[in-house]
Amino acid sequence: MQKIRKGDLVVVTTGKDKGKKGSILRVLEAKVLVEGINRVKKHQRPNPVKGQTGGIVDKEMPLHVSNVMLVNPATGKGDRVGFKFLEAQGGNTEPRKVRFFKSNGEVVDV
Repeated sequence: MQKIRKGDLVVVTTGKDKGKKGSILRVLEAKVLVEGINRVKKHQRPNPVKGQTGGIVDKEMPLHVSNVMLVNPATGKGDRVGFKFLEAQGGNTEPRKVRFFKSNGEVVDV
């Protein structure tokens, strides 16, 4: 289980986009792609087979996971995340592993 997942709202902690917030588009090995963050201009060659035109395009580049923090909705700031087990409910016998914010203990996953 990962501390940061696709769709999470995160804040950038270092670099040129420090303090900006965005949602996770994709999670790679140890990097994440954040919507609207770390945008670069890429010179793209045309590819007639795929129907792509050439030119300069804006695209998001990956950031390392250590450079982003999950946003706590209670405070609106970045917060550290940990894991804990909740008791089993319903017909399930195994405890559920969930993420929680370290500052106030609030569970991220529902």
